[in-house]
Amino acid sequence: MQVWFNPSLVIDQHVRSIAAELEDFGPEFDPVVRPADPKFGDFQVNGVLGHAKRQKANPRELGQKLIDALLASGVFDPEMVELSLAGPGFINFKLSSAFLWQWLQAYSTPDDYQSGARELKHGRKVVIDYPSANTAKQAHIGHLRPMVIGEAIARLLDFCGADTIRDNHIGDWGTNFGTLIMKIKRDNIDLDTLEGESALATLDQLYKDGSALEKEQPELRDVSRDELVKLQNGDPDNTALWQQIVDISMAAFDKLFEQMGVHVDMALGESFYRDKVERIYEELTDAGLAEESEGALVVWHDEVKKFARDNERPYPFNIRKKDGASNYATTDLATILYRVEEFKADEVIYLTDARQQDHFQQLFLTTEKWFKAKGYPLPEMSHVWWGTILGEDKKPFKTKSGESIKLQALLDEARERAYSVVTEKNADLSEDERRDIADAVGIGALKYADLCSNRTQDYVFDWNRMLSFEGNTAPYLLYAVARINSIFRKGGASPEDSFAEASPLETEPEHALARKLMGFVNALELTLNDLRPHFLCTYLYELASAYSSFNNADRVLVDEPEIKARRLLLCARTRTVLKTGLELLGIRTLEKM
Repeated sequence: MQVWFNPSLVIDQHVRSIAAELEDFGPEFDPVVRPADPKFGDFQVNGVLGHAKRQKANPRELGQKLIDALLASGVFDPEMVELSLAGPGFINFKLSSAFLWQWLQAYSTPDDYQSGARELKHGRKVVIDYPSANTAKQAHIGHLRPMVIGEAIARLLDFCGADTIRDNHIGDWGTNFGTLIMKIKRDNIDLDTLEGESALATLDQLYKDGSALEKEQPELRDVSRDELVKLQNGDPDNTALWQQIVDISMAAFDKLFEQMGVHVDMALGESFYRDKVERIYEELTDAGLAEESEGALVVWHDEVKKFARDNERPYPFNIRKKDGASNYATTDLATILYRVEEFKADEVIYLTDARQQDHFQQLFLTTEKWFKAKGYPLPEMSHVWWGTILGEDKKPFKTKSGESIKLQALLDEARERAYSVVTEKNADLSEDERRDIADAVGIGALKYADLCSNRTQDYVFDWNRMLSFEGNTAPYLLYAVARINSIFRKGGASPEDSFAEASPLETEPEHALARKLMGFVNALELTLNDLRPHFLCTYLYELASAYSSFNNADRVLVDEPEIKARRLLLCARTRTVLKTGLELLGIRTLEKM
């Protein structure tokens, strides 16, 4: 029997195929394969009980008929997989020690795992919209989540076979440019003199000062609106200022991206679509979806009650303002059309915080109706949203003065705190080594703390917890990898060795670790199903814990060469999966700590 990379998928496929040919089941039988209670096996097939109720049959009798047919098919070698019946028709599959051993030998490298995982998203063209910050504003702690979650999801999609396009859809065409240009001209600011890290901070402050000035002198709002109109009409001076502002912002973004390990393929901001919005107005109007309402052009979704207030007509999806200007809705509609026509996107994933849920629900609903009316291919659309980062007071995490914490300051503090921990534990290391470890541990801890919690929940920001070497943290996982590296150095071996003399698995800790290693593909599948990286984090933590139990129970560097090779093989496989998983999360691993 072939050793399957993803046993649960193969079991599902064969159970469906064989059941479809049985008179008592047929193609309508819909089994569910899930991990089993370890006392009974590795996987359990459910669905017989519900099917038996519909057929008014005995579920145990039906379950046994299905088992007999599965065994008769020859697909499941009894020496590799044991099938048994439990309860009212539950079918358990227990993988033998021989299967586990052959699996460990067959899948040893990241390429092996990737070749098996590619089937999850094979050939699917996916556009992922992140981190999409606004220009002329410094990144703050709120930008941590789109960068971290977006990069992890993008890496997972790549690894699992998707043809991924990372589009940094920046906000570079909003009304804030009118205010900013007004202030720059009023103060006669020469943007060419702005250099280095302070350039974006200066622009950020100019906008804040301009907004405050408009409140003090309301007549300046008309000046700002005029500057925006001039920009939108292609005025050379305002366009030149706008380009300088965008360039300064992008340079700052790129610096942050480099530190965070974020990779984007393109940055098609809102300005890119400014000449594409007329088509949106025309097509939605022609399709009978958009209509004038109090001077604005809107789309109504009367069937969706959640958009309604006090049982009145729902909030409209406003795609053109009263003054004729476009807005986020217009740009987003133009963007999704471009992604389908130019990129041939099968799937589009948007990443924003929870506050934009209603916007994206209306965007998706409008797109579905519009594309159906025009006969355009409709991509799968997902909104990946998240909760808030909280301080110890359970309120949004801010500085003592009440301002949002700047992302660069957060990264710097993460490094310094990690450096203190590393120095305390390894004072004998050189300064350069401690700084390098501190960079990986500090930034990794910051990312992992964000990823390991369910993204739709708020979480409390806690330096002590995230930098701890105990529990579900990045330092714990990074140290697990470093521990394994140390074993290979002491044993004079390499994780890339063949371990040809290794004997088959024997002890219970060895079997438990092997089973946990084989769960990697299930963790990837679970993570991708709902685009929640915390599932992968949980798996990696459980794997590191299983390895720790194995290492404590079974000494690796023993005298017997066949046992030593077997346990080194388990160490090597654990190292590969931990490193691969952490890299998918955007976390750099270390040779030693």
